Amino acid sequence: MSQNNLKYKRVLLKISGEALMGEQGFGIDPEVVNTVAAEIKKAHNLGAGIAVVVGGGNIFRGVQNSTKLGMDQASADYVGMLATVMNALVLQGVLKKLDVPTRVQTAITMNAIAEPYIRLKAMRHLEKGRVVIFAAGTGNPFFSTDTAASLRAAEIGAEVMLMAKNKVNGVYNKDPRKFPDAVKYDRITYDDMIVQNLKVIDTTAVALCKNNDTPIIVFNFAENGSIERILKGETVGTYVGGE
Repeated sequence: MSQNNLKYKRVLLKISGEALMGEQGFGIDPEVVNTVAAEIKKAHNLGAGIAVVVGGGNIFRGVQNSTKLGMDQASADYVGMLATVMNALVLQGVLKKLDVPTRVQTAITMNAIAEPYIRLKAMRHLEKGRVVIFAAGTGNPFFSTDTAASLRAAEIGAEVMLMAKNKVNGVYNKDPRKFPDAVKYDRITYDDMIVQNLKVIDTTAVALCKNNDTPIIVFNFAENGSIERILKGETVGTYVGGE
């Protein structure tokens, strides 16, 4: 398909670390990573520019572990950033196996394993048809990888931010995994997300997307072909945007 037939020609895909561990309590589930990579490949084959931000919660969560270990949060957050780099390198390896050209850029300089984050270089990679994976969050403590995703989406001019969730197919008024009577939204505004304090996306990230007029689509990546359908303009998951 020609890129001209796509509704979204450049997207930022956010994948949480928790999604990568699947049914495991820790680490990376190879089946899940292979599924994510296959979905990215389908979207890449359509000609869309795809950037990815990965979380690190499957390995280390800064906020939670700082309390448990008695660390200060800044130090714990840096460890969490390193966890995102591990996930990014694994995803890159699987994408390469699928013959998808991929580059990893890190917000913390690690020249031996990845490129440093340089906005114009990232955009050049996208123009050349390469998938770019952004790791190490924003490079600063106290910011979530959701916020990093919204920041990178704005920087590269992404037309939409795709929030890939595991077994959650959109935004609900309360946690559907705990409350069977939870109601799913097909569409919701940035302001309603913030006012209702819906935890599916970090509030700071939602505010940043609002300020930059970047819509968000929350969807279940395990549903086959979801990213492909979104790129073609089909209704998938929950659309978060303006009025």
